[in-house]
Amino acid sequence: MQPIYICTFQLAILSLSHTHTYTQIEAKIIQMGILSLISGWPGPSGFGSASTAEQVSESIDASALTVIITGGASGIGLETTRVLTMRGAHVIIAARNTKAANEAKQAILKNNDNAKIDVLELDLSSLNSVNAFVHTFKALNLPLNILINNAGVMFCPYQLSQDGIEMQFATNHLGHFHLTNLLLDKMKETAARTGIEGRIVNLSSIAHRYTYEQGIVFDKINDKDSYSEKKAYGQSKLANILHANELSRRLQEEGVNITVNSVHPGLIMTDLMRHSFLRMRIFKLFTYIFWKTVPQGAATSCYVALHPDLKGVSGKYFQDCNEYTASNFATHRELAKKLWDYSQNLVNSLQHS
Repeated sequence: MQPIYICTFQLAILSLSHTHTYTQIEAKIIQMGILSLISGWPGPSGFGSASTAEQVSESIDASALTVIITGGASGIGLETTRVLTMRGAHVIIAARNTKAANEAKQAILKNNDNAKIDVLELDLSSLNSVNAFVHTFKALNLPLNILINNAGVMFCPYQLSQDGIEMQFATNHLGHFHLTNLLLDKMKETAARTGIEGRIVNLSSIAHRYTYEQGIVFDKINDKDSYSEKKAYGQSKLANILHANELSRRLQEEGVNITVNSVHPGLIMTDLMRHSFLRMRIFKLFTYIFWKTVPQGAATSCYVALHPDLKGVSGKYFQDCNEYTASNFATHRELAKKLWDYSQNLVNSLQHS
């Protein structure tokens, strides 16, 4: 069966690919994930797949926090923005479509007069746009406590970014990699000055389990002949976890008060699925019990970004507001280091070309 989307249900019946195999441990993890997803039963954190962003952040005071969220104007990014501002945080929406982002801002302000929101333009598929965004943000002279790397594209037909990089890898990973690196000095300074732990959250996906045979095809990132829109998406989501894990390791070695974690938000029908909308609507008819609402989809991001129980927790992968074990590729330290070096060299070469 040709997979339409990588979700918990498909992983459970092992129908992602005739060539994809799972260890007994991975299969057990998947089975546990399905049970918790369907039942909505809370895990060790006290929350589960049925929990909403408002519920997991209830009574948390975020008024001292400044947050940047990419793609915060639609889908779970918008809900994350809404709930963070509800808890008092100052949120900067980094968005490619600033018109839509300002409309989202006004919609939030209509129901919350006290919401603190700014909108800045950011196209993650362009390193120049990332540079411009960071320059504009730093000129505002604001602190930065939390960075949520939320934006992404999915199942794109083969195309290259402005910098000549395969679009899903460029947008979902490389843009966020460069953005995070450029903002690290501000986050370090804020954490040191305020004593408040900084947090970086990378939105990944369970789709990270469905990628190319080598995990990351370093030597064929832009290869059109071997391109698979679904495996390329899985590759970019695997890269999100590897990036978070390697950055976490580096910051811990430095003794910096910043944590870095990755999350799977769940299966939610949003604009992210615009390249396969009709297929997804049909697919949803047969798998409706596995789908989350947008408020449920934003819960894990808000939990990992705000909850005090996660103080000091770093380099972990979360699903349904609980820690889960990611794939073997995702927990491979040497692969994470190789991706970091590859990404840094790629950014450097593109910046100087």
